[in-house]
Amino acid sequence: MPVKVTVWSENYHEPREEDVRLRYPDGIHGAIAAGLTERLGDRVRVRTAILEDPEHGLSEKDLAETDVLTWWGHMAHEEVSDEVVERVHQRVLAGMGLLVLHSGHYSKIFRKLMGTTCSLTWRDAAERELVWTVAPSHPIAEGVPRPLVIGEQETYGEPFGIPDPDELVFVSNFSGGEVFRSGCCYRRGLGRIFYFSPGDQGHPVYHHPDVRRVLANAVLWAAPASGVGEPLRNAHTPITW
Repeated sequence: MPVKVTVWSENYHEPREEDVRLRYPDGIHGAIAAGLTERLGDRVRVRTAILEDPEHGLSEKDLAETDVLTWWGHMAHEEVSDEVVERVHQRVLAGMGLLVLHSGHYSKIFRKLMGTTCSLTWRDAAERELVWTVAPSHPIAEGVPRPLVIGEQETYGEPFGIPDPDELVFVSNFSGGEVFRSGCCYRRGLGRIFYFSPGDQGHPVYHHPDVRRVLANAVLWAAPASGVGEPLRNAHTPITW
């Protein structure tokens, strides 16, 4: 069965900023969805959703049809309904995969799952980013060049206020000197989470073929092998043996 992917974006910049609209005429969500379809073909079934959709496009029914959710946000984190955040949180604990992208590190759902500030240092000087693979045997790193070169990108830097990753797949360095943990894997409940930092709205990063490769690999890694079930609960288990 194909992996059912929902590509979510707040879609804040595209209708307001012409340069972003020219860079991403189908929206950032459209570019990410196109990359997944390009890379994975029939192995995925992709839909998109944005902030202004009813229930942000993440209703109970929508999430019931989602194996992996990708999340891109920047300017409207606080506009996301707490009810929807809790719904997504429970779905992740039940096994749904979650890919948190770029400035989604400040999203309500990522902060809730991490339990930390998720803060970092940044500037936008269109600097070159080199994404170095530090876990070459990890499935997300399969086929990714070493380094993955992004010619212009917003600069992120440490300290990054996240828990230590369960697995660190990528570390980036920038022409200005910063280093950053740019590809981090976590497990929460039954769900797998991957944070990947490249992808600012001011640069055409989601058209980059190797960034698309990373996201495609991450979708397959995060997809639950046996589907999404229920979060683990305490239960009374009398001895019967």
